[in-house]
Order: sequence, then C-alpha cells, then structure tokens
Amino acid sequence: MTASTDIVGDGQSSVASDGSPGTSPQVDPRRWLALGIIAIAQLMVVLDASIVTIALPHAQADLGISTADRQWVMTAYTLAFGGLLLLGGRIADFLGRKRIFIWGLIGFAGASALGGAAPNAEFLFAARALQGACAALLAPAALSLITVTFTEGKERARAFGVYGGISGGGAAIGLIVGGLLTEYASWRWCLLVNIPIALAAAAAALPIVRESKAEGKASYDIPGAVTVTAGLVALVYGFTVAAEDGWGSATTIGLLVGSAVLLAAFVVIETRTKAPLLPMRVPLERNRGGSFLASLLIGGGLFAMFLFLTFYFQSTLGYSALRSGFAFLPFSVGIIVSAGLSSQFLPRVGPKALMIGGSVLAVAGLLLLSQIGVDSSYVALVLPAELLISFGMGFAFVPMSSVSLLGVAEHDAGVASALVNTTQQVGGSLGVALLNTVYATAVTDYLTSHGTGPAAQAQAAVEGYTTSFLWSAALIALALISVIVLVRAGRDDVPQGDGIPIHAG
Repeated sequence: MTASTDIVGDGQSSVASDGSPGTSPQVDPRRWLALGIIAIAQLMVVLDASIVTIALPHAQADLGISTADRQWVMTAYTLAFGGLLLLGGRIADFLGRKRIFIWGLIGFAGASALGGAAPNAEFLFAARALQGACAALLAPAALSLITVTFTEGKERARAFGVYGGISGGGAAIGLIVGGLLTEYASWRWCLLVNIPIALAAAAAALPIVRESKAEGKASYDIPGAVTVTAGLVALVYGFTVAAEDGWGSATTIGLLVGSAVLLAAFVVIETRTKAPLLPMRVPLERNRGGSFLASLLIGGGLFAMFLFLTFYFQSTLGYSALRSGFAFLPFSVGIIVSAGLSSQFLPRVGPKALMIGGSVLAVAGLLLLSQIGVDSSYVALVLPAELLISFGMGFAFVPMSSVSLLGVAEHDAGVASALVNTTQQVGGSLGVALLNTVYATAVTDYLTSHGTGPAAQAQAAVEGYTTSFLWSAALIALALISVIVLVRAGRDDVPQGDGIPIHAG
C-alpha cells in the first residue's frame, strides 16, 4: 500500500536510510522502535474506518443526517484517501518520508478534532475528507519508511509481518473500541481518540525515525490528481442526488456526465504527461488489470455490506453499539485466519484458483445475508454469512496483491502495489454511495405500497438491507467474472522472495 516510486522489485531502496544517494544502507540501531511508532500510526488509520462505522447510527441521529447523505461519513474519507494515495506517495518520496509521516499524523489529529467537534453534517463530512487526505500522506510514507529502515531480508519480512498483522487485526480492535466509546461516552470520541495517539506518535517519531528521500527532481502530477478526485466526487454525489431526485433528474444526469468527462480527462492526462500519477501500462496488463478490477468491485460490495449490517444490528435488532462491535468480530477473525491459509496455499495452487474460490464464498455469504428478516437469529443466519464472506475475502485478498506485481517494471512497482489499496478505497466509496441509493429507493418503494406504520417501516428497512446485499453479491460476482476472464497467472508466476509487501485491506 505504497505509492513510493523508488522501491524496486526486490524491495531495495535507491537511497540510504539517511537519505544520502549512492551509498549502502546502514543498519538503524533504533529500527524496531521506529517500527513500533509506524505500527501505532497504521493502527490509527485502520481503526478509523471500523470505529466510525459502528458510531455512524448515533452520529446520524445526533446531527440529523438524512439517509441519502449518511454515506458521506464513510465516502468522504475513502474518496480522499483513495483518490490522493498515489500523489501522497510521490510527495513523501521527494519531500522526505519522515517529514510527511509526521505532518500526516499532525494533520490527522487536527482533522479528527474538527470531526469530533462537528456542529452539523456538512462540517463532519469536510473533516472526514481532510482525514482521508492526511491518511493519503501518512500511509504510503509509513510503508516506505519500513522498506528503507529494514534492509535485511528476514528482518524486513518480520517487520512487514507486524505491519500486516496490525492492518488485519486493527479493524477488529476498532469495532470493539468504537462500541465502547459510543456506548459509554459519545460517538464524537470515536474521532477525538485519534488526537492523543497521532500526536504521541509524531512526537516519538521526531528523534527515532530516520529521514529518507528519493533521488531526482521532484515531479507531481497535480492535474491528474485533481481530475480523478473531482471525477470520483462527482460520481458519488450523482449517486447521492439520485436517492432523492431520481436517476432521471437533470442534476443526477449532469453530475454523472460531468464525472465521465473528468475521468476521461484523467486518462488523457496520464497518457501524455511525463510523470503520470498512474502510468496506464500498469493497469492495462491483463493479469494486473483483472486483479485491480476485482479489487474495485470487491471493495464496493464489502464496504457497503459493513454499512448496512451495522444499521441492521443497531436499528432493527436493537443491538447496542458495543454489542454490534462484538457481532462483527467473527468477520475480522475469519479474514485473519483465511489470509494466513491463503499465503500457504498460494505457492501450491496459484492465485487464480484462490481468487475464484474466495469470490464464490463471498457471494454465497451475501446471498445468505439477503435472507435476513426483522427478527432473524444472529447465530443461525448472520454468523454463518459473516464467516463465508470473511473467509472468502481472506482467500481472495492475498493472491490479488501478488497478481498486482506480475511483470511490473521496477520503477512501476510502488504504483502497482499501491493500486490494490487505492482500488479498494475507491470501490468502497462508489459502492457505498450507489448501494445507499439502492437502499433508499427500496425503502421508499415498500412504504409507498404498504403504508407507513411502525411495522411497515421496520419491514421497509429490512427490504432495503436485503436488496443492498443482493447488489453487493452482484458486484462481487462481477469481480469473479473479471478474474475468470482476465487473470491467467499460474502458481509459477507468483512473485517470490522478500519483494514489496502488500496489504489488501
């Protein structure tokens, strides 16, 4: 998950740990302390996604956020994060990874303070977008710092094992912490809790983490970053407007057309600029393209599933925020266990079989979730669905990351590795926005034909959830088709050694 452009295929950096070009990297005696600081920062970024999801029903009620607009609490963050991630990696490379890491932490703390004090919905959305922009600086800088700090193969593998464990387990911690804070303090503390963590990590990084920079003249593709981010925002906003005004309204159509024009302009810019944010040769290779497309579609289905299952737990089943967090724990455990198994199976069966099998399991789990009712049993229905989806995603994520590096040139390796996370974040943004509109439409249609009494309203919400789960299943089924049609890589094609580590989560 790094946009670093000077990390080559074998994981080595073109500069020394102290930033001096042309010298052999020196072993940093405080490298394990540095790893601890980086891990804390990564934990905070991972926590932020799940912790806010659990708090969302309470934030919506407190600030009077409409059903159509509630998705902005999630998508404002993921859009800024995914849209600016590649640019953030370039900035960290050329301005200094330690410097950007620290400024990213300080910015994240400030954005969290603004979000925690938000007086209205619009202020909260803006704060979440600022958080995402700071995370886009912080995340690639953190991963690049690990690469230049740990120069020995086995130590680097251990370091990235810690990083990956934090990334995988952090979501589970966030679910519980989010439930605790929301239940016994306020949803606002799910944002405010970032402040002491970020500031402490920044203060500790100053004397311990070493600075490093890339060689060469700094070059930033600002037009590319602006057009792609603006295009994605227009697309998400178009989905949001469609929930209230309908797909045929002039505003909806105008936003969707504007989005298409901006995204087309981004592709043109990337093919003509000397230092593109996203070299088109990276995603257009068949295997990598199939992996990135699958990642985009899976992100859309998975993020939306978390949103609607959260509201189902709290609004329909009447779970507390804390109980909702524990209800999601099997999902986190399933991903961690299956990702470990997938890493062992990958050299034996190859990436395609794992990606296909994982996608099939996830589709089956979502179809099972689409059978929920107003008073369904968690143990009999929701838990098996969670396990199917989580094991499916764990089996799919690991080979997806490996395929993203197949045949990539050394100078494109950082971009290729970052694209897995970028496509998941962007896919999550688009999926949540689209399926939230699907949910709102399904609820409205049900109430129109069945009245607006309490029982009808409860059933209408369930109709919205089940319809959204079916659409999520359809998105992951499309990901499955893209893998079957595009991915041709076998087990002998999987990258070996201690190359660039990827976390797809």
